[in-house]
Amino acid sequence: MENLELFEKAPNETVREYAYRVLYENIMSLKLPPGTAMSEQELSGILHVSRTPVREAIRKLELEGLVLMIPRKGAVVAEITVTDLEDVLEVRMALEELAVKLACRKITEEQLNAMRQREEIFRKSLYGDDVAACAQADMEFHDAIYAATGNSRLVQILNNLREQMYRYRMEYLKDRQSHSVLVREHEEILNALCARDAEKALDVTITHIERQRDHILNLLTKKE
Repeated sequence: MENLELFEKAPNETVREYAYRVLYENIMSLKLPPGTAMSEQELSGILHVSRTPVREAIRKLELEGLVLMIPRKGAVVAEITVTDLEDVLEVRMALEELAVKLACRKITEEQLNAMRQREEIFRKSLYGDDVAACAQADMEFHDAIYAATGNSRLVQILNNLREQMYRYRMEYLKDRQSHSVLVREHEEILNALCARDAEKALDVTITHIERQRDHILNLLTKKE
């Protein structure tokens, strides 16, 4: 794990939170690539912490689908696979449909304004070369939709799926040809929410997710 990037521990951060943040960021940036063995002993030495917070961090990453526990081998960074993508997207599609329907009924003008601001931030992020910044701005746009549902349990589940989708999202955003399409789809979703048109919002959302799925599946199929 010689490429592992370390960060300074924040003053208000617990040791477990610190261990989790370092491992999470390195998995997402692919500095800990798929298939990497996650040795508690080795990681505790690198991070200068005991094995307990490392074990707890790995457990949390496992729950988020970023780490797998393999018999007689231990924890490894999860592969980016076609099957995993399809499984996650099946669940995400159903939950996004619910989120859009609820948001259309409950979204406020203040929340719509927040979405407009986040969409502008996303647009600006596309001018640079920081794919992680683009992915973050894209997620924050969708977070605004989730928040408008007023359903904390739904938001929690969608956030968990978002973590599992992050690496796939990064692959999609690397393709600059997708950027203009994403901007248009965000605009259409926002306009539908403004009009409280659940049918239109749902239709655009499904297209939005399916387009990403098809693009990433094509990439993964080529790799295999």
